[in-house]
Amino acid sequence: MNEPILIIPLWADLTAVALGGLQGALFAAGFRGQRRLDFLGVAIIGIMVGMGGGLIRDLLLNVTPATLQSNWYLVTATAASLVGMLLAGPLSRANGVIVGLDALVIALFGAFGTSKALTLGLPLVPAVFIGACAAVGGGVLRDVLVGLPVAIMHVGSLYAVAAGAGCLVLAVAHTFGMPMVPAAVAGIVVTAVIRVLAVIFDVSLPEQRMLHRRKVAVETSAIPIVKPDAD
Repeated sequence: MNEPILIIPLWADLTAVALGGLQGALFAAGFRGQRRLDFLGVAIIGIMVGMGGGLIRDLLLNVTPATLQSNWYLVTATAASLVGMLLAGPLSRANGVIVGLDALVIALFGAFGTSKALTLGLPLVPAVFIGACAAVGGGVLRDVLVGLPVAIMHVGSLYAVAAGAGCLVLAVAHTFGMPMVPAAVAGIVVTAVIRVLAVIFDVSLPEQRMLHRRKVAVETSAIPIVKPDAD
């Protein structure tokens, strides 16, 4: 029996959009760059974080973006951004809330992206790729808009890795017969837990520079050093 194509309930998609908009607005409200952001700038960042993951997911899947098929997506993202601006002061000291919110946002978008890709018939590996792109897409758009180095491209607490791990768990569980909803819940939990623990214990992937130096050292160790004779 084939599963329906539209497996993501509107309320669940809007929840992810709202949390993304809230998280994006909180980030933008605390941004300290060369030029400060006004209310419109903060709202735009929140909207892009809230809607960016879904847009990227649907564009990669070559389907009509769900975020453009209902008034509620933009309304929800805008409202969440405004709430984020209002709560920016009180929550600026609650780092744990912001970290948890960030982890939940990437987990939801990753799970929704992977599940939609699987339902449309994509193989496991491309489905995981779609989910990971959806999970980090909003953050990439955020960094580009505010002129920051893209977070996933630099050393830091596991971000894309956490999203990829959760998406992989979801895809593998579903491939072995687990219904989509429990598989999605498992993927969300894995992503959120990895992300939070990585922040708490400051876990990151090895720095590329260190690997490059190690490789150069190994490759040059067998090269004889010729010193000129003293006159």
